[in-house]
Amino acid sequence: MSAYIAGVTAPAGKKMGHAGAIVSGGKGTAQGKMDALKSANVMIGLNPTEACELMAQIISAL
Repeated sequence: MSAYIAGVTAPAGKKMGHAGAIVSGGKGTAQGKMDALKSANVMIGLNPTEACELMAQIISAL
């Protein structure tokens, strides 16, 4: 599986997306999500193109 997490450069405390989405106290950060996915062996693309390239590699290995 591959993934792309938007918001890596979002400043802490900045509201993003819907009204209830806020990054605070280190919870809900892009890096926290990336760390959780990496611990589940998900390959992380640093941009949408890279995420697609990773998925293509995964599919070609099947």
